[in-house]
Formats: sequence, structure tokens, C-alpha cells
Amino acid sequence: MTLKERETLVARLEKLDACAVSDALDSLQLSGAHSGIPRRSTNKRIAGTVQTVKLHDEEPQGGTKRHLGTAAIESADGLTVIVVEQRTGIDCAGWGGVLANAAKAKGVRGVVMEGPARDIDEYEEIGFPVFSRFTTPHTARGRVWEQSFGEPVKVGDATVSAGDYVIADGSGVVFIDADRAEEIISIAEKIAEKERLMTADVLKGKPVSEVMGTNYETMLNK
Repeated sequence: MTLKERETLVARLEKLDACAVSDALDSLQLSGAHSGIPRRSTNKRIAGTVQTVKLHDEEPQGGTKRHLGTAAIESADGLTVIVVEQRTGIDCAGWGGVLANAAKAKGVRGVVMEGPARDIDEYEEIGFPVFSRFTTPHTARGRVWEQSFGEPVKVGDATVSAGDYVIADGSGVVFIDADRAEEIISIAEKIAEKERLMTADVLKGKPVSEVMGTNYETMLNK
């Protein structure tokens, strides 16, 4: 897919919300929507394409000169959302303030942490959206290291790959397989339009029981 095509899909995704995309996945009996990864900073919705980072608890032989997350930031473009897996069971952050500043400067749209993040107040101060499973004050230094970037990671029980699409807001985080992004976003747009019309009916005075009874239960039907 060309950059222009990816930009177009992300622009469409930005106009939606996580709930509409989750409903679209439901209509296709697909997984990808995640609860329990709340937004820790800003009130911004983020949407973009995924770059992945996987951390582990085994120090590379001879050590490593590359700090975790730095390669993902340097490889990012203006569509990137970085997704980090830190599921070692060690209470330490997989993302912090210096990384957030560097990511923002590079144009990264935000970060989703499957695991703990720290420096939460700093993210708020610089206006950088971070979603994380947990928070902690503990550093990664001497505790976890980067295993890979650009390789598949696990979020919840789902596999997320570099190049997939993601939308995250106050309701949750939803990933879309790159191969089905056009299909899923198109369905989500139709669902969002149905909801808009239902809301308009309610605001015009139509009984909510009538609106919900005739439309809500069937709105995922193709």
C-alpha cells in the first residue's frame, strides 16, 4: 500500500471512534478491541499505523548500546503509533518521558503500552497521548531490554503486527489487521452514520424506545 493510501485510511479512521470500529469488528466476528488499557494523558483520540516494540527480561550478551524504543522512534513517520509489549511480569516501565519527548518531536501520534508506563505527568505536560495497562515509577534500567522492533507483539490475547491500524480513545484501544482495514473502516463509517441519524431522531423528539427498538439491535446488519 502506498503512503497516500495509508494516509487516506488513517484520515478516515480519525473521524471515527473506538466504539464504531469495535462494532465493525463484531459484525465480522473479528477480535481486536481491548478494554483495560486506559488513556493516561491528554484527552486526544489517536489513530494511525502501528510500529511495534517487544521487551524481555534477559540482558543481551555483552549488553546493548541501544535504548529500548529508540529504533521504533527513529523509524517512525507522521502516521505512526508505537505499540510496546512489556509482559515480563517485572514492575518497570516500558516507556518514559525522554522517549515521549523524542517521539513527539519525530511526529509519532501516541503510544500504546501493553504493560506499565511511567512519567505520566510529563506526557500530560507535553501533550503526548499514552495508553497503558499499568503505571509505575520504576525504571526499565537493568530490568528489561528490547528484544525486537517491527516484529509481532501481543496485546491482550491478540497478535498485533507492524503496519496494522489502531484507534484509541477514552473507551478503549482497537487494532485492525492491515489486510482488512478498508473493509472494516467502511463498515465502521456506516455504523457511525446510523448512530448519527438515530441521535438526530431522538433530538427531534422521536421516542427513544422507538429509535432504539427499531434500529439498535439491527444496526450491525450489513
